[in-house]
Amino acid sequence: MTENDKQTESRILEAASEVFLEKGMDGARMQDIADRAGINKSLLHYYYRTKDHLFNTVFEKTVNQMLMRFAPVLDQDLTFEEKIRFFFHEHIDFLMNNRRLPSFLLNEINRNPERMTKLMEKIEVHKLWDTLHAQHKKELNAYNINREDFPQIMVSVAALSLFPFAGFEIVSRILEKHGTGFDEFIEKRKDFATQFVIKALKK
Repeated sequence: MTENDKQTESRILEAASEVFLEKGMDGARMQDIADRAGINKSLLHYYYRTKDHLFNTVFEKTVNQMLMRFAPVLDQDLTFEEKIRFFFHEHIDFLMNNRRLPSFLLNEINRNPERMTKLMEKIEVHKLWDTLHAQHKKELNAYNINREDFPQIMVSVAALSLFPFAGFEIVSRILEKHGTGFDEFIEKRKDFATQFVIKALKK
């Protein structure tokens, strides 16, 4: 692949990400993506023959970017509490830069659960949970958390950072009435959510 090809493909993926997040899979058109990327539609089809192929590529690229940021979560030298803190700080920062992503994913899951299930299977979240549980079995036992409870903990942790973004329209309006901006709230949430989970575990 030439340098020009790489640059063109990068523009396409960036444009496709924006259009898919704005309009969803059904609402996005290949012409919209070509226009946003500054190329003609024929060239777009040369790189990606179908919208499905382009959507899958964008989704996998986004997931890989997220997983790369969370790679230190598997560092054996970090305690479980340190990993919780790291997760909230990195996850919230990631979502701040991709604010439409949670609501987009929820819409796509409801619209086409089969497609999203197949794409999510590539992440193999269950293997990540197994690794974390094996690394911190003693700590988790001290918290009276067994293997069966671990998915409950992990889903609850993720929801604490995901929900404000998924419900942004409602959350931001409620915060506004209380004189708090969303950005201010979400920045404080990094430490609040961390302490909330740690205190809950210790109880």
